[in-house]
Amino acid sequence: MSRRFTDLDNTWPAGLGRRLGAMIYDALLLLAIWMLVGFIGVALNGGEANESSWFRGGLFLVTFGFFAYFWMHGGMTLGMQAWRLRVQTVDGQPIGIGQSVARFLVAGLSFMACGLGYWWILFDGEKRSWPDLASGTRVVVLPKRRKRRAATGKNVCD
Repeated sequence: MSRRFTDLDNTWPAGLGRRLGAMIYDALLLLAIWMLVGFIGVALNGGEANESSWFRGGLFLVTFGFFAYFWMHGGMTLGMQAWRLRVQTVDGQPIGIGQSVARFLVAGLSFMACGLGYWWILFDGEKRSWPDLASGTRVVVLPKRRKRRAATGKNVCD
């Protein structure tokens, strides 16, 4: 039996602004990862920069691996965590590898179409982007964690 996320009744569809904020965070993280991969590639190539198709393919796989890992393990990239966003199936479960592939590829197409796949959120009644529609997923906003007073009298998070 697959695990299901909690707090499903307290989530709501994510708007364009939050998603763009998370994308900027993730882009900065990816830039650092690409720099590391580039450094390793140059070191392995004897100090010569190599823009071969192998290197570009490696960057593509590293980028997919970054997103797929986080989406499938908790539903949140680091940028999504900062903006309290989570990607999940329509019935509130973590997404699988097939849905990750579909989200990733359609996200690329959405960007190549001048971001139209994300502008679509403004017109869709359920605030779905093209990647959401193609993969059968949705991005939701998580509620803020409430602080409660423990028996010790200190504030702790749920």
